[in-house]
Amino acid sequence: MRRGSIVCFLILVSSCGGSSPSSPTGGSSSTTITITSAGLNSSQLNITQGTRVLFVNNDARSHNMTSDPHPEHNDCTEINTVGLLLPGQRRETANMNTIRSCGFHDHDDPPPGGARFAGRITIR
Repeated sequence: MRRGSIVCFLILVSSCGGSSPSSPTGGSSSTTITITSAGLNSSQLNITQGTRVLFVNNDARSHNMTSDPHPEHNDCTEINTVGLLLPGQRRETANMNTIRSCGFHDHDDPPPGGARFAGRITIR
C-alpha cells in the first residue's frame, strides 16, 4: 500500500508546474506609467484597444493625472479615473476602447511648467 501511495504522489508532483508563463504578445510591453520627482518613466505609451493603464506615484508629492486639454480634460475621459494620486498610490484608467491618441498631464502642474508630468497614450 505504501508503494502505491508513493507512486501516486510522484505522479501528482510531476504533473504540477514545470513550465514558465508565456510572454504577452502584441501591443505594448508595459501598461504602467510611473511618476517620480524627475517626471514620468515613459511619456509615450502604445497600447491595444481595451487596455487599462496603471499610473503609479513614486514621488514624494501628490499628482492629479487628467486627460488633455487643460483645463477641460475632455479628450480621453478614461484617463480622468486616475485623478489624484497621493505618494505611493496607484490607480488604473478605465478601459481605453477607442482607437486614438490621448494626451494627459498633471492638472496641478500642467505644461509648459509641468511638461515632465505630461505624456501621450496611443490606442491601436
